[in-house]
Amino acid sequence: MPLTARQREVLELVQRWIDRRGLPPTRMDIARELGFRSANAAEAHLRALARKGAVELTPGASRGIKVLARPGPPAQLAVIGRVAAGQPIFAEQHIEDYLAVDPEIFHPRADYLLRVVGMSMRDAGILHGDLLAVKRTRDVTSGQIVVARVNDEVTVKRFRRAGRAVRLIPENSDYATILIDLHSHSLEIEGLGVGVLRSGVPL
Repeated sequence: MPLTARQREVLELVQRWIDRRGLPPTRMDIARELGFRSANAAEAHLRALARKGAVELTPGASRGIKVLARPGPPAQLAVIGRVAAGQPIFAEQHIEDYLAVDPEIFHPRADYLLRVVGMSMRDAGILHGDLLAVKRTRDVTSGQIVVARVNDEVTVKRFRRAGRAVRLIPENSDYATILIDLHSHSLEIEGLGVGVLRSGVPL
């Protein structure tokens, strides 16, 4: 039985936890990472996955989730709109739509699409309203275009790091570089830009 896009996200998250940590997430872990309002929402998705034969649940065990069918490559990517301050990127209210785009056309493979707001990356060919294909990772290097969270605001900029100093550089001279001293300020990398879609067409 086919999975909904949201069920696939939950299944992929469970499998990712097992692959990386050796154990499945709790319902609260799932709710926190995917932006559900409560652990009950995560439980409802897990029960739906169990009915479809994708997982097996152990009653009474907080991590009692066994994956029976590994998720195949998704046929669509979530489109993330404006992200509210302090909220996870994948919070339900941020998902505008799902677009039928094969994530494998991007290298590395894309995990979601972020709708670009503003023209700060114009000279890199990233315009207001474009969809930036993003790989969920914190492992980025100087010179790459990243999705970063600064003071609870999400921004797309070119990443440069020297020691404990980071510059988030716009590709438009009308905008100022964001300077961050990691000794005194936090910076969270939400992902790596791996491509751009304009009107649903890869550039």
